[in-house]
Amino acid sequence: MRIIRKRACARAGLLGNPSDGYNGKTISVIVRNFFAEVTLYDWEFIEIRPSQEDHGRFSSIHDLLHDVELHGYYGGVRLIKATIKRFAEFCAQRHAAGDPGFELGNETFSIRYTTNIPRQVGMAGSSAIIVATLRALMEFYGVRIPLRVLPSLALSVERNELGIAAGLQDRVIQVYEGVVYMDFSRERMEEVCGLQCGHYEPLDADLLPPLYIAYTRDRSEPTEVLHNPLRARYDQGDQAVIGAMRDFADLAAEGRNALLTGDKEKLSELMDRNFNTRRKICQLSAPHVRMIETAREQGASAKYCGSGGAIIGVYRDEAMFQQLEQALGQINCGVIKPTLL
Repeated sequence: MRIIRKRACARAGLLGNPSDGYNGKTISVIVRNFFAEVTLYDWEFIEIRPSQEDHGRFSSIHDLLHDVELHGYYGGVRLIKATIKRFAEFCAQRHAAGDPGFELGNETFSIRYTTNIPRQVGMAGSSAIIVATLRALMEFYGVRIPLRVLPSLALSVERNELGIAAGLQDRVIQVYEGVVYMDFSRERMEEVCGLQCGHYEPLDADLLPPLYIAYTRDRSEPTEVLHNPLRARYDQGDQAVIGAMRDFADLAAEGRNALLTGDKEKLSELMDRNFNTRRKICQLSAPHVRMIETAREQGASAKYCGSGGAIIGVYRDEAMFQQLEQALGQINCGVIKPTLL
């Protein structure tokens, strides 16, 4: 019996987010401290097994209410089901186009997942399950999907199948890992294997200053809460949103230059500006904003990792990191040093 285990890690947006869904530019880092793992093995029929994230048993109606308020309605089974469907469709399309190696056999499998990525805090927990599932399916069926294409296929699972407003950033960093500068401007986008792909530039992680990540333990919210209204405003021609997306992209480009020239203070300043720009165009959760303010009160820079509920920034030294741990811990946040390699 074949047993395949594949992982995809959490990520944090360093600069530029959320412009990745708007032909912008971003820099993102992988966070190996947290990951989703998919296990796939030969079975007599195709079976998607729920994990503890998909539980439907509660001790009381109050327990159910608390669970929904904290985690929302959805676990990972829908993500895996949608990923399998899109993988099969993509392989059929490539096979029909004459690409060798994309014909799927009749093998069947059982699949399940586990994850320790904090839920709904903007660290790409959903896309981690999708990317890990794609990696497992590729090995199981012996299919090779180009590295540059895989993030776009992963994105199509959430956009096309589940109607979730999202961009390429999360999937790119989870596929490439490390630190990546991403350019999604229209002149850099290119169709590959029938999917739109951007330009991706891995950067040396040693160029980064000391980073911390903090995440809430009790104030998460689904990514759609922020992204769906933002997309609607952009599509309606809201000039404030359109201008902010240009600013986000410029911040990422400036951040790339700061990294390559060793200007760590500049990078820290740009991260603060990234959050300040977001705050001008979005209605943000007060507890999440308090995380930013608390970190800045300790002398660190701070911005959202993604949609909200987790923040990332630059700290000066170990004494400052300990201050961050204490101050953010008092508002029920976990604080870590992200492992990138």
